[in-house]
Amino acid sequence: MKEVNPLTPSRVAKRASFDAETIYPILDEAMFCTISYAAENKPYSIPTSFVRYGNKIYIHGSVGSHFIRELEKGIPVCITVMLADALVVAKSALSHSVNYRSVVTFANAEKIEDAQEKLDSFEWLIDKIVPGSWNYLRPLTDSEIRRTAVLAFDLANSSAKHRQGMPNDDAEDKALPIWSGLIPLKTQRLQPIADEISQEIPIPRHLI
Repeated sequence: MKEVNPLTPSRVAKRASFDAETIYPILDEAMFCTISYAAENKPYSIPTSFVRYGNKIYIHGSVGSHFIRELEKGIPVCITVMLADALVVAKSALSHSVNYRSVVTFANAEKIEDAQEKLDSFEWLIDKIVPGSWNYLRPLTDSEIRRTAVLAFDLANSSAKHRQGMPNDDAEDKALPIWSGLIPLKTQRLQPIADEISQEIPIPRHLI
């Protein structure tokens, strides 16, 4: 049997890309990924925040979590990211689609032991999720750093796939008096809401 490359899409292969110029911007825009793996003959699929730096993505987690401890073993994982840009509304139910950008990565975890790289990875993630926060927050304590594991995954075995554009209605459907087009989707940061303790503290500029 011919071995199938898992990075090669089985459908609409022309939508696939393997270059960093396509993959990196998708990873930089997405705030969350899903990491899938098998352990003890059971499948797991865990959503988590992540950050890309160079040709790696980094995740953080408690040193005691089952998820982190399994990945630290170096087992193979599949990491997926998807950004939905629009709902594609066609004249036929089965011609509906989604405009999207996605990345799939196959990798093995590398536990980050270097103290500086570990600290840097905290800054990269915090300033991605809440830009401008790192220098505003109190510094991490040594205890917090010890209790947190950092894992990195190389992006060498990655591919991107995307769809953009209007519906692809069948030729015989195009003249039907049925509306078709796009419903754009957008992820938006809204006005911050203070907790009870912070009611009297002005919202810092980097959160507005």
